[in-house]
Amino acid sequence: MDTPELVLFDLDGTLVDSVPDLAYSVDLALRQLDMPTHGEEKIRSWVGRGAEKLIHAALTGGFNGTADADLFKKCFDLFSDIYLSNTDSRSTLYPGVRDGLDHMTKLNCKLACVTNKRELFTAPVLKAMNLQHDFSYVISGDTLPKKKPEPDQLLFVADKLGIAPERSLMVGDSINDLHAARAAQMPILCVTYGYNHGDNIADSKPDILVDSLAEMIELFPQ
Repeated sequence: MDTPELVLFDLDGTLVDSVPDLAYSVDLALRQLDMPTHGEEKIRSWVGRGAEKLIHAALTGGFNGTADADLFKKCFDLFSDIYLSNTDSRSTLYPGVRDGLDHMTKLNCKLACVTNKRELFTAPVLKAMNLQHDFSYVISGDTLPKKKPEPDQLLFVADKLGIAPERSLMVGDSINDLHAARAAQMPILCVTYGYNHGDNIADSKPDILVDSLAEMIELFPQ
């Protein structure tokens, strides 16, 4: 494809491996409630749909589980307090991310971050990973009534920046990113790493598949 005018990047699982901090915070909240913990590997398969669904999964032990409302609130509040102090203690930037971002910036593309993470948590992660100055726009999971896999966030950012969806590119790691891009009629590049709930994102047939965002240098040469 031609060089896009706008590139929208997912955060967790695409730019940053945030699972170590999320898993630590979830399990500590569960321990404080005298409930069984799950460990990083299991929690990794639940990440990507927002904190609310993550806590429901942690309380029920199932990907699509729904916990008792009072228990959910207690755990969610505990998790939020813990995670706010641990958004970046263990998280790391994926290899190749800096190269990809810098290259697309040199091409005069506008960059945006589109995440299902709450704004309260998004800002400190971007700052800690030195990403806060890379994006023309950041939209979080609680900015609009709907988030990925719905297309609302993507279309909102494209409209704000005055760029047509077909001239944009979504970059993500999960089926939520792919569904949002398809619904927005926006091309989608997916990374082979990340979370995607334990499934191989290649099976969903994104338009472009890369092992590292550094490959954007060859995909979109100057």
